[in-house]
Amino acid sequence: MQPLWQHILQRRTKLLLRGTLIVCPFLHSYNPNFVPFKNSFNIMDIQTILEKFTKHLGGNATAVYASPGRINLIGEHTDYNGGFVFPGAVEQGMICAFRPNGTRVIRAYSADLKDYDEFSIDDPAGPHASHFRYVFGVAREMMARGVDVQGFDTAFAGDVPLGAGMSSSAALESTFAFAINDQFGDNKIEKMELAKVGQATEHKYIGVNCGIMDQFASVFGKKGNLMRLDCRSGEFQYFPWNPKEYRLVLINSRVKHELVGSPYNDRRRSCENVVAAINAKFPELKAQTLRDCTWDHLEAVKDTCDPVDIKRAKFVLGEVDRVLAVSDALERGDYETVGQKMYETHYGLSRDYEVSCEELDFLNDVAFDCGVTGSRIMGGGFGGCTINLVRNNLYELFTTTVVERFTEKYGKKPVIIPVVIGDGSRRLL
Repeated sequence: MQPLWQHILQRRTKLLLRGTLIVCPFLHSYNPNFVPFKNSFNIMDIQTILEKFTKHLGGNATAVYASPGRINLIGEHTDYNGGFVFPGAVEQGMICAFRPNGTRVIRAYSADLKDYDEFSIDDPAGPHASHFRYVFGVAREMMARGVDVQGFDTAFAGDVPLGAGMSSSAALESTFAFAINDQFGDNKIEKMELAKVGQATEHKYIGVNCGIMDQFASVFGKKGNLMRLDCRSGEFQYFPWNPKEYRLVLINSRVKHELVGSPYNDRRRSCENVVAAINAKFPELKAQTLRDCTWDHLEAVKDTCDPVDIKRAKFVLGEVDRVLAVSDALERGDYETVGQKMYETHYGLSRDYEVSCEELDFLNDVAFDCGVTGSRIMGGGFGGCTINLVRNNLYELFTTTVVERFTEKYGKKPVIIPVVIGDGSRRLL
């Protein structure tokens, strides 16, 4: 396999030899496909969800709650390996109108899917539809933590693009964890535990053995700040995000993003297999995750493990190192290094972790050809978005070119999603 440094050097050389404006001709000054998302959860949003509540559930809601989706600058598939992640909450999210109903039944309406169901919080089976199982799972997990959850009526909706890797499911879980804690728990459950409620819901009720990052970002988000979370210790630090010469933009490939099933869980199992092999060779280490292991440990077991498992473990250890390098770079204001690490992450996710796809690799190639500072897959993979760190003076050029070239190749337009870093879970009314 071609070394990573050689791959990046060849692409850099190709760009310099061709020239950015030759590879990406500036077609026109106005990009008709660039449509900024509206600010989420404004008064009109609140009014709309209240109207949906009244229409489908009768009467008036007594409270409104919201939680955001998230982006992740760098640090993929590291959360369940005890490593570091670098997420931020976005303005897009989920919103719910809420009213206790004095029973043991949840009556729920999904405004986006135009679907209604009611189910007992005491029935272990719960509802069948996944969008209601998130609500049910959160209620059950809050009960398990000592909250006296009662039945309630709710209508919910959101503007997190489904399947884009922006964690619409975590936003939904966080919304209801926050609401139930406020309505029935006197807000006694700490924020980190609310994030764990969402994670447990994914594990037990949805079948996705995810890490903590998505729910953490949704609960702890802070406007104008990214967060570096140590998924082993739970410690985190806010990093102000307001680069004057750059902006973040997501390019949604519109490839279906499905994590339920074996691909995601298989990769987690690969990491666990390597940890088990390292513990067998170094029993005194007692490693819980790959974060507890070193490159030397990995080298020592490479001949006794499945080569695929070793390849995936190498990506994880490298990604932990990259997150720390990005943290240092941000403190120096060195966005070129941030971008370089993003490209390295994409290469690893595509070649080693094998969670990319043709469309995402194409988007990454277009970004590189256009001189974008950094670009990579964002989210669990298997479709969804790339996240791109773009100089302001290249932004229109890049967004115009990527839409044209992607549409020409795949017959459908990617979706441009400007990133605005917003606040975490909150009560709106």
